Amino acid sequence: MSAEPRTVTITTIDRGDVAIPCPAWCAGHAHHDPETEYADIIHSGPESTLTFGYTTLLTAGLVQSPHATDATPGLGGRTPGVSVHPLGKTLGPVGLYELAAALDTYADHIRDLADQLDTLLAGGDQ
Repeated sequence: MSAEPRTVTITTIDRGDVAIPCPAWCAGHAHHDPETEYADIIHSGPESTLTFGYTTLLTAGLVQSPHATDATPGLGGRTPGVSVHPLGKTLGPVGLYELAAALDTYADHIRDLADQLDTLLAGGDQ
């Protein structure tokens, strides 16, 4: 692997073609819209997806908007974060741990419901 930083040239609506360095985790810019402004350029890593049946429940992946300004706060900003959908937020480490704890608690509730249903289906506690 090259020690040189990887760069990509993309088109923006306000600055034309720009060459930007990509972090090692960036999965590329294949879906970049040339109508995007420079400040809105987003580096995105591979997504982790939670799917049940044929439904996607959550997706999460590293993101960074290295040229974000105060006028573009919803992008997650210059500091890398993890974009979580359908939550629609970019979280830092503390927020991710809080989300994981909430998911653990919810999983416990789902297991409790499964136990209750199992008891009901077995003829108990009608």
